[in-house]
Amino acid sequence: MLAALLVPCALVSVVGVLLLYPFSGVPSAPGAGGPQVNALVGAVTPADCSQSSAGQAAPGQTANGQPAPSQAGNGATGNGATGCVALSLLMSDGPAAGKGIVSVVPVEPTTPTYTEGDKVVLAYSGGDPTDTSSYQVVDFQRGVSLWLLGLLFAAAVILLGRWKGVAALVALGASFVVLIGFMLPAILAGRAPLEVALLGSCLIMFAVLYISYGVSAQTSTAVLGTLVSLGLIGLLSWAFTAAAQLTGLDDPTQNLIAALGGAAHLNPRGLLLAGFVIGALGVLDDVTVTQTSAVWELRRVNPSLSAGELFASAMRIGRDHISSAVNTLVLAYAGAALPLMLFFTVSGKSLGQSISAQDVASEVVRTLAGSIGLVASVPITTAVAALVASREPARSGS
Repeated sequence: MLAALLVPCALVSVVGVLLLYPFSGVPSAPGAGGPQVNALVGAVTPADCSQSSAGQAAPGQTANGQPAPSQAGNGATGNGATGCVALSLLMSDGPAAGKGIVSVVPVEPTTPTYTEGDKVVLAYSGGDPTDTSSYQVVDFQRGVSLWLLGLLFAAAVILLGRWKGVAALVALGASFVVLIGFMLPAILAGRAPLEVALLGSCLIMFAVLYISYGVSAQTSTAVLGTLVSLGLIGLLSWAFTAAAQLTGLDDPTQNLIAALGGAAHLNPRGLLLAGFVIGALGVLDDVTVTQTSAVWELRRVNPSLSAGELFASAMRIGRDHISSAVNTLVLAYAGAALPLMLFFTVSGKSLGQSISAQDVASEVVRTLAGSIGLVASVPITTAVAALVASREPARSGS
């Protein structure tokens, strides 16, 4: 039964991915900005906002372009009458690698605090590499910190999970391969985002669950429960996104469309729906795997339990799990949208007006559609698991 249901789904996923994959490439993004280069902040000093000519020794830089002894960060020195700070930068790479320039940055409420020794990223326009106007400070370098955190994460997973932890990391890598190698290029190439998200999520689901837990009836049951619930989430998201007239045209999407030069082929509402499906997949995996594990453990402890008894016992576990899972989903979305929630709190709008706003309503539909799918996944997965486990030969052992 499981093979008859899942093998066609797996084939459809693989064939669909091949049909939607943009073998001809993805469109370029002329508005996405030029190349970036790295630099080291040598000094931060107050400056006149008109002082921005290249080659001129600004405060904090000597005549030969090398950083002078630094003042305090711009949070302490940049809020004076000038309203700007001069950053003495030593280029780490790019066409001016090893040379120093000065970049004058206006101090505004949204300006970060720069201090001596900061590693920053500059947007390079491709003009004269010695001209200050060819560069703009856009961000900090975070590569080393992120790699260190990633290594700590991998070490923790392997230390606790051992070979299962290794399998989980391999499965995580497979998820990124599907996401970055198929889903993002396909959407950028104009494929329907919801179709791409559903097919890509199914491929991720098959890869992650079978790599992590092995090929077995128990794993296949979790796959089937996840598949059905994911389809339900996609259907609910599509219906209520249309009913609530959500356009999907939030700031990031508008920036993406502008970077792609208008991108008439990009469907903002479909992009919103794709995000709903992808965001719910990870939590669905957790719920369905937990339910199948509960059923098989009950069967192992008491082989005499019938399918109905297994279902009833596992549902008691599922009811406890679903409350925490829904709360996890809601808080995860709330945490991601915290600045938006704070903005609407101080906007003076009523609760009803705030919830009805495009950005907030999108998160409400995302949360509730995902939560309904999570709730439905418990009885669906438990019923299939009880039916299958009760027909398997009883096995003892830990």
